[in-house]
Amino acid sequence: MTTLTDLAATIADRAEADPESSWTAKLLAKGPEKCAEKFGEEAIEAIIEAVKDNREGLISESADVLFHLLVMLQSRGVTLDEVLAELARRQGTSGIAEKAARPKT
Repeated sequence: MTTLTDLAATIADRAEADPESSWTAKLLAKGPEKCAEKFGEEAIEAIIEAVKDNREGLISESADVLFHLLVMLQSRGVTLDEVLAELARRQGTSGIAEKAARPKT
């Protein structure tokens, strides 16, 4: 298992924990909207560190982004394996071709 896979498994386990004893359980108990909001906050913080050219800050905030992405996915019942399968499906396709093949919304 990779670190990210291990983290996703830990988050899934913590989803069942007492919110008083687990930050992850507490965040999940607030619902998917709060999980998405927290992910967005962390993404903005990572962007700020990238713009500031703060390498260490970007590394730290990127770890927060990945953690909160996995929490957000958990809140909506989406697994890391499903996301990885989608990435695998796209592998070998140029970004331009992949975007052109998407249904128009």
